Amino acid sequence: MESSIFIPITTKVDIVKIEIKNCNSIDSGVIDIKDNALNIKYAINGTGKSTIAKAIIASINRQVVGRKKISLSDLTPFKYIGSTSDLPNVTGVNQISSIMIFDEEYIDNFIFQADDLLKGSFDIFIRGENYEKGMEEISILVETMHKMFAEDKDIDDLINDFNEISGSFGRQTKSGIHASSSMAQAFKGGNKVKNIPNGLEVFKNYIQHPSNFKWIKWQLEGKEYVDISDHDCPYCTNNIKDKKETINKVSEVYKSKEIENLSKIVATFDRLNKYFSEDAKSKIADFVSSIDGYTDDQVSYLREVQNQIDLLKDKFLNAKNLDFFSLKDVGKVIEGLNGHKIDIDLYVHLKSEDTNSKVKIVNNAIDELLKKANELHGSIAKQKNLIGKLVKENSKAINEFLDNAGYMYKVTLVEDKGGTYKLKLIHKDTKDTKDEVSNVKEHLSFGERNAFSLVLFMYDALKQTPDLIILDDPISSFDKNKKYAIIDILFHKGKSFRDKTVLLLTHDFEPIIDIVHHHTDRFSVPFATFLENKHGILSEKEILKSDIKTFIDINTENLGLELHKINKLVYLRRFYEVTNEKSFGYEVVSNIFHKRETFTHSVNGSIQDMTDAEIQRGCNEIKEKIIDFEYNELFQLLQLINNKLEMKELYQATTNNYEKLHLYRIIFDNEVKNNHSDIIRKFINEAFHIENDYIYQLNPCKYQLVPQYVIDECDKFIRE
Repeated sequence: MESSIFIPITTKVDIVKIEIKNCNSIDSGVIDIKDNALNIKYAINGTGKSTIAKAIIASINRQVVGRKKISLSDLTPFKYIGSTSDLPNVTGVNQISSIMIFDEEYIDNFIFQADDLLKGSFDIFIRGENYEKGMEEISILVETMHKMFAEDKDIDDLINDFNEISGSFGRQTKSGIHASSSMAQAFKGGNKVKNIPNGLEVFKNYIQHPSNFKWIKWQLEGKEYVDISDHDCPYCTNNIKDKKETINKVSEVYKSKEIENLSKIVATFDRLNKYFSEDAKSKIADFVSSIDGYTDDQVSYLREVQNQIDLLKDKFLNAKNLDFFSLKDVGKVIEGLNGHKIDIDLYVHLKSEDTNSKVKIVNNAIDELLKKANELHGSIAKQKNLIGKLVKENSKAINEFLDNAGYMYKVTLVEDKGGTYKLKLIHKDTKDTKDEVSNVKEHLSFGERNAFSLVLFMYDALKQTPDLIILDDPISSFDKNKKYAIIDILFHKGKSFRDKTVLLLTHDFEPIIDIVHHHTDRFSVPFATFLENKHGILSEKEILKSDIKTFIDINTENLGLELHKINKLVYLRRFYEVTNEKSFGYEVVSNIFHKRETFTHSVNGSIQDMTDAEIQRGCNEIKEKIIDFEYNELFQLLQLINNKLEMKELYQATTNNYEKLHLYRIIFDNEVKNNHSDIIRKFINEAFHIENDYIYQLNPCKYQLVPQYVIDECDKFIRE
C-alpha cells in the first residue's frame, strides 16, 4: 500500500524553512519545521492552517496514490485569479523527500475498509524486516521442493490439465453431471465429431478438423442466408437447391460452443491418458467415443476419477506451495512433512508408470526435507512466536488507548485463509470474542471514528517512514480525557511519533498545555509556535514553557510593563473579575471605564454613591497592583476616558489586539449594539474573554489571540 509521496532525496537539515506565497489567505509567510521533532503550529481559526498543509502537499510534484491531486494553482487567492505575476509559490520543500498527511481524504481511502479496519494492516502490523527474514529462512530450507517443481514442468502441465478436466464437470450435483457444464454439453448426445451422423459424411474433413468449432460457427452464421435463394450458395455462390437439407442439418446437429468444449475435453483426456490406469483409459475412451451419450454408470465412474484427480492435484499443489503457512499449524514438522507424501496405491484410477514417476519426485523431495526437519521446525516455531508477539503487541497498544479513552471496543489481528492478517473491531459486550463488528462506520460515533482513524494512521505512517507527517487539526473535537489519551499514544509511547518530524496544525491550546507545560517528562521537547495572519502576512512566534501561565500571572506580569495606564487598568479589571474580587479597587476601575462623574457601587443590592474614603481606599488597592497609580489622577483619567478623540489616538497607538478590543468597548460603550453584526458584537461585548477558556494560556499582550477580522471591523468604525 502506498499512501505517501516520494521524490528524490536531498540533503537534510535541522530546520526546514518553508516559504509560502499567494496561497488562499496567505500572501506571504515563512514557517520553520524542526527535524525529528513535534512541530506544533497553534493558531486561531481563519489563520490558514489547512492552506499550509495543502501548499506543502501541492508543491510536491507527484500524485499521491489513493488521493486527489492538489495543484498549487488550486490555491490561487480570488484576488489574483487571472493574474500571471502573483501565482502561488512554495519554496523549501525540496529538503523533504516524502510526506504523509492525516485528513478526511486519508480516512475515506484507507480507514474502515470492508474487511479490514486499516487497508494493508498485514503489511503495517506484521510484515517487517524480522518477518521477511524469518520467511526467507524457511524458504531456503524448503528450497529442495521448490527447485524440483521448477525443474519438472510436466507437473505444472499435469496440474493444469487436472484443473481443466475437473472444472468441466461444473458445479457438484447429488448425482450425474451438471446440465450446464461443458462436459454435459459436449457429451450428453454422444460424440458426434468421431461419430458423424448419416448424411453429413460429406463434411467429415471439416467436422473432424482441429479447428472444427470455428468452421461450424462460420457455417451457422451463414445459415440465415440459405433460404434467400435456391440458386446461390451463401458460402460459395453455387446452386444449392438439392443440398439445402444437408446444409441445414449441420446446424441441427452441431453447436459451435459444444464442439469447442468437446474438442478441448478430448484433447485434455488425450494428454492425461498416460497418467490413467489401464482400466481408466478403456472406460474413458468408451465415454468420449460414445455414439448415443453417456450412461449413469459411466457418470458414476467418471465422478470417481474426478475425485481422485482433485485429491492428487491438491497433493501436488500443497507440495509445490510448501512453506511456513502449510506447516505452522502442525505440532511437529516431521508429521507435517509426512502428511504431504503421496501414496500412489490410494489412486487406483491414476495408477500408472508416469503418475508414479511424478509422485516419486515429490516424495523424494519430502524425504530430503525430513533430513532438515529439526532445523525447519525451529525456524517455523521462531516465526510463529514472532507473529504472535507482533499480534499481541500491536493489539495491546491500541486496546490500551481504547481503554484509556473510555471506548467500549477492542481490536485484534485475525488471520485469514491466505495466511495474512486483518485488523478487526470487537465490542466488549459480545460474548464470543471472535464476533467482529461489521459495518464499522455505522456503529462508531463521529468522535470514535476520528480517534480510531488517527491512531491507525500513526501505525501506517510509522511503517511508511515519511520524512514529514502532517496532522491537520486532528483532535480539537475530543473531550479532555480522550484528547490526552490520543496525545499520549501519538507522542509518548515507544511505538509512536516520538522523535519523528511531525507538523501538528491546531486551533486547540490544550495539547500545548499538556506537552509543553505539564508533562515535559513524558514527551520529547516540541517546537511550538503561534501563527498569526495579519492581512495576508503570516508570521510565527515560538511558545516556550515559560509563556504558558495562569491569567492571574499574566495580568500580574502585564501590570508591570511599560503600558499606558488605561491599558494597565484593562488588565487589572480582568484580574478582579477572574479572581471574583469585587473590592473598592474594582469599583473605582469600573466607574472610570463607565465614564461616571459620580462614583457608585452596589451595597446589599442597591446602588449608592461611593464616599471619598471608599474611593481613596479603592485607589490604594489599585496602587498595590499599579505602583505609579495615584488618587489625584482620577480626574485626568476621567477626562481622557470621556474624550473620544484622545481615546481613538490611544486605540490606534496600541499594537495588541486584546487591548484594542477593550479600548474600543470603552470608547463606544452603549453604542456597540448598533454598530456591528451580532457575531462581531459578541466578541466586543464579551471583550473576547480568552482567559476564561483555560486554566493556563498565552499572554494576549504577546500573542495576538483576538481574530484580526474583529479588529478590522473595529478599525473601520473608528475611521468612520
